Amino acid sequence: SVISFGSKNRTIGVAAKNQQITHANNTVSNFKRFHGRTFNDPFIQKEKENLSYDLVPMKNGGVGIKVPSFFTDAERRSVLDAAQIVGLNCLRLMNDMTAVALNYGIYKQDLPSPDEKPRIVVFVDMGHSAFQVSACAFNKGKLKVLGTAFDPFLGGKNFDEKLVEHFCAEFKTKYKLDAKSKIRALLRLYQECEKLKKLMSSNSTDLPLNIECFMNDKDVSGKMNRSQFEELCAELLQKIEVPLYSLMEQTQLKVEDVSAVEIVGGTTRIPAVKEKIAKFFGKDISTTLNADEAVARGCALQCAILSPAFKVREFSVTDAVPFPISLVWNHDSEDTEGVHEVFSRNHAAPFSKVLTFLRRGPFELEAFYSDPLGVPYPEAKIGRFVVQNVSAQKDGEKSRVKVKVRVNTHGIFTISTASMVEKVPTEENEVSSVETDMECPNQRPPENLDTDKNIQQDNSEAGTQPQVQTDGQQTSQSPPSPELTSEENKIPDADKANEKKVDQPPEAKKPKIKVVNVELPIEANLVWQLGKDLLNMYIETEGKMIMQDKLEKERNDAKNAVEEYVYEFRDKLCGPYEKFICEQEHQNFLRLLTETEDWLYEEGEDQAKQAYVDKLEELMKIGTPVKVRFQEAEERPKLFEELGQRLQHYAKIAADFRNKDEKYNHIDESEMKKVEKSVNEVMEWMNSIMNAQAKKSLDQDPVVRAHEIKAKVKELNNACEPVVTQPKPKIESPKLERTPNGPNIDKKEEDLEGKNNFGAEPPHQNGECYPNEKSSVNMDLD
Repeated sequence: SVISFGSKNRTIGVAAKNQQITHANNTVSNFKRFHGRTFNDPFIQKEKENLSYDLVPMKNGGVGIKVPSFFTDAERRSVLDAAQIVGLNCLRLMNDMTAVALNYGIYKQDLPSPDEKPRIVVFVDMGHSAFQVSACAFNKGKLKVLGTAFDPFLGGKNFDEKLVEHFCAEFKTKYKLDAKSKIRALLRLYQECEKLKKLMSSNSTDLPLNIECFMNDKDVSGKMNRSQFEELCAELLQKIEVPLYSLMEQTQLKVEDVSAVEIVGGTTRIPAVKEKIAKFFGKDISTTLNADEAVARGCALQCAILSPAFKVREFSVTDAVPFPISLVWNHDSEDTEGVHEVFSRNHAAPFSKVLTFLRRGPFELEAFYSDPLGVPYPEAKIGRFVVQNVSAQKDGEKSRVKVKVRVNTHGIFTISTASMVEKVPTEENEVSSVETDMECPNQRPPENLDTDKNIQQDNSEAGTQPQVQTDGQQTSQSPPSPELTSEENKIPDADKANEKKVDQPPEAKKPKIKVVNVELPIEANLVWQLGKDLLNMYIETEGKMIMQDKLEKERNDAKNAVEEYVYEFRDKLCGPYEKFICEQEHQNFLRLLTETEDWLYEEGEDQAKQAYVDKLEELMKIGTPVKVRFQEAEERPKLFEELGQRLQHYAKIAADFRNKDEKYNHIDESEMKKVEKSVNEVMEWMNSIMNAQAKKSLDQDPVVRAHEIKAKVKELNNACEPVVTQPKPKIESPKLERTPNGPNIDKKEEDLEGKNNFGAEPPHQNGECYPNEKSSVNMDLD
């Protein structure tokens, strides 16, 4: 991503990339990794040294500036905020590798059926800034991400940096030039090193690197070949295996379980990178996916699946949680804390769980990443969530509070809802609105001494894995800590469709109670999120910048239109237009064009749009008549020729009619007189106009315009064509009626009188029938 900020507008993408060297300080690039990080973040401080633009801290601690699978919640929320600011409707934040897997799987026709063993495919992506790998299981119509691994700091730019460091040192020794002292020189070296890296991917011979006027008007040159490059980057190449080993360890897969290895990303084109990956898996790597567009295509397919406007083959995508997430809370009236891992690493996502707490008052939950060292982000905390308006039951007992935790479609953790269960005794006859509240007598024994007594565990059977509330279905989950379990038997009202009642052993009869769920407000304090006021301010600012870009584009278009008109007319005045303007006007107009050109590059360099519009109108007042004369002179002869041909055509038909030609003897004489009259009138008009036009010089306005001649042609055709194209009336000759044994001569007279002739479609007589023999014969023949 590249954006260049000009004095009045912005340029984005390739146009901005082309300005990166000339406007180094105002061109922002490689900022995707800055999402959701504070100015003091160690990563930001390290990257700041290599940037051509300045980073400044903001009031909220952020940096003034498709997501990788290793993006944390803070980074994902930042991307969503950015999408909202620019007015994009983000349907889903999709992990890079999941998008690649969708792009791969949706077109495959030979995937195993759902009840068969899935096909395991490993996807490897090394792009500009990061290295990611994932293992996916494919069945017909679905994919499941088994695991992901990554190195966020290994990508194409690291290979570029190795080359830059090498040539910086070489130029310092050879030319006594310090490339790092001037940002423009350094950026040029980066560009040339990137080109050299790409050339070395397809050539093993020595390749030159030449830069003219590099610094202090000195030209520099160097050379390198592929083997030297691989030796230079040996340290980076060694890092490739680490995420691969991590992936296989997480997923408990063996190399022989992997059906195929697909590579994407520009940096995977480096032969040494391909070789390392192929050697690790012991098989040839596949390059069937477009290395540069695989992620974008996967995202586009996901949007089509989510959109009601497109019909796409059904394909289920189950992603994975990249980092384990835990909750910590304070015990009610105790100083100790309870901790529970709610989502393990590579847990299916999106996913929801319902947790039950016993509390007498409001309480706080804090979410954090269980393994801070494994998260490429300085802050392990995700956020604090305060469940409010909790109160004890009427009898003084603790209230049961159901909290729904969720990793949503964007891969972001949240506590989506909380509800308090109030129990109200009810009469026996209120069976229809009653929910039985029974405690499981065979509770699973605690496996660790710090069991939180305030959290109730509702297992359906002693010692079995509990069911958890998921997106529309109940999914069996790995055994959780006994401190905190998922609520299954009594799910909030919104999820009662999935509710299952469990028959408990009749140890002691309890009174039936009515259960009422009271929704509770949740206050969320997230580690990184733009406040509403700040977000609205950014949206407003972006709107102003979009409008400014639009106005500046219109202004530039108006300026370019004047410049284009000057150049075009000046060339044509000395060429095709020269005959169509008198000498005096010719000289005056050329002088005006030159003056306008000088104005454009002096005072008119930076004028308002209206000034350029006025200038163009001034020029067009003189130029348009000249242009029209030229166009008329080009079109007029062709149109007169067409009109003359039509006149000759109709005159010939009239002459043939007078000579009693059989083709036209069916036309009425009065009609043909109209044709002759029209031909004479138009011929007289054409002759007079052509004579008048012949007296005019080319630099004078024409007597007649092309559109008038076209109108005369149309008028002549409308008057004459309907007459001369009248079809001859058809005279039906008598036909012999044939019977199966030969012609029926006797029926000839009847056939001439009747309408039901031989060969015609039998008429429908509305139920009447004609039982005579002749009709029967006709029907047989038909």
